[in-house]
Amino acid sequence: MEKQKLLNTYVNNVDMSETLLAIDNMIESAEKTYVVAINVDVVMKIEKDPYLKKITDNADMVLVDGKPLVWISKIHKKPVKAKISGSDLVPLLCAEAASKGYSLFIIGGKDGIAEKAKLKLEQQYPKINIVGTYAPPFGFEKDENELEKINSMISEKKPDVLIACFGCPKQEKWIYENYQKYDAKVSICAGATVDFLAGNVNRAPKWMSDHGLEWFYRFLQEPKRMFKRYFIDDVKILSLIFKYRK
Repeated sequence: MEKQKLLNTYVNNVDMSETLLAIDNMIESAEKTYVVAINVDVVMKIEKDPYLKKITDNADMVLVDGKPLVWISKIHKKPVKAKISGSDLVPLLCAEAASKGYSLFIIGGKDGIAEKAKLKLEQQYPKINIVGTYAPPFGFEKDENELEKINSMISEKKPDVLIACFGCPKQEKWIYENYQKYDAKVSICAGATVDFLAGNVNRAPKWMSDHGLEWFYRFLQEPKRMFKRYFIDDVKILSLIFKYRK
């Protein structure tokens, strides 16, 4: 799909219905594909990590997950249509999978969380086909035996959609290095979505999300963990607005 420049990377200018249609087409395609989503935090990581930039630039679809980036796209006179977060996309994708018969595999989260998400989704969508879940151990990305085990586990189930929830940049790097080794049609980087699906973490109210305040809701839930990310690292996005204004 065609992309347009946004700060230090390139994104697909799509709304939610176009995103779901594009994923439908990816599932129907014979090619293995992967989808990433960028927010302010990811943009700041890309600025310091050429490898993450390469992964994002090469993704089959790059979604804009954050109102601040939507606002910046307007400042740069290349407005994107909508904020598409994994936590909004994945539930809709699950509903579509249930109606169209797509199979899903959920990987990531703490032990038991992906399985809890599976049970909740099966209660909500009785026809959904979640063929597997797995919570890899800490440091799995550096363990060749564990990586081979995971690839075999996924390939055995052959899911149409793999939902990876490790957080950035771990999920992006793992997918990029392994998606051609396991047998899944579409791999989606979904961050904390598994916690939302499991009911482990509450999402921000819609009005906060619509007004770009979802980050503040997360900060209120985990102030110690999120302070540096939101109030030290991410505020540097202001300098990038000027750096990439052309």
